Amino acid sequence: MPKHKVSTGLTAINNAKIYYEIAGEGEPFVMIHAGVADSRQWNNEFEYYTEHYRVLRYDMRGYGKSEPVAGEFSHMSDLKALLDEFDILQPAILMGCSMGGGIAMNFALTYPTRAKSLIMVGSGPNGLELDVPQPAKFAEAEKAYEAGDLDLVCELETQIWFDGEGRTPEQVNPAMRKLAYEMNHIALEHEAKHLGKKLPDTRFLAARRLDKLRLPVLVIVGAHDTPYIRAAADVMLEKIPYAKKVLFENAAHLPNMDQPEEFRRILDVFLERVTK
Repeated sequence: MPKHKVSTGLTAINNAKIYYEIAGEGEPFVMIHAGVADSRQWNNEFEYYTEHYRVLRYDMRGYGKSEPVAGEFSHMSDLKALLDEFDILQPAILMGCSMGGGIAMNFALTYPTRAKSLIMVGSGPNGLELDVPQPAKFAEAEKAYEAGDLDLVCELETQIWFDGEGRTPEQVNPAMRKLAYEMNHIALEHEAKHLGKKLPDTRFLAARRLDKLRLPVLVIVGAHDTPYIRAAADVMLEKIPYAKKVLFENAAHLPNMDQPEEFRRILDVFLERVTK
């Protein structure tokens, strides 16, 4: 556990109760999980970075301990309300994986004075359309979901997102794979409750505004991730003025869980540069 005391609980945000953990002192560092995970995705990073930063991680509504509720909502609005709740008004380091990265980017574009740097992990800008092939397992997972077989859906999605292209379950860390499966299964159970209506983030059209991101951006992508995510990383590298890309050869969609020590090493180099 972190040496600093961890404040944790459920806080009322936009008619929902959002689970959070916050610890440490210094510049704010916000960690936003993937759409197939929850805040436990950042177990290694949370403990490590509370030594030097004020770190906030949380379960988005409909994930982990944050139950879905009826009514319209926006994940970005939830993020803003959560930062306001903890008086995080100064520019923050925003790190998001997959969907979490899209939310972080939308926030940085919408509230540029509140974002110091952006770390996009296995992610891409909202509204980016690319003509690339999709894994065949997507269709299998959709059929399994329609049949109500959440166990099969979760296993297929774990193969897509954690194992990745060209790797088998036997080639990845079994403990991390188990956690990835458990986190996604909870998300699927919440989704099956059919509560809440997420407002479409396409209204931000971040893909058309990448040149407006005037802050340091670190793009991290796994070589075993989907063709779309790998291509999106190249688009961001090309169109974001201060972007840097790092490719993890032995990782898929959740590289921080795949290669935690290497992930922290890459982050340390980036953070040292942007927090001078």
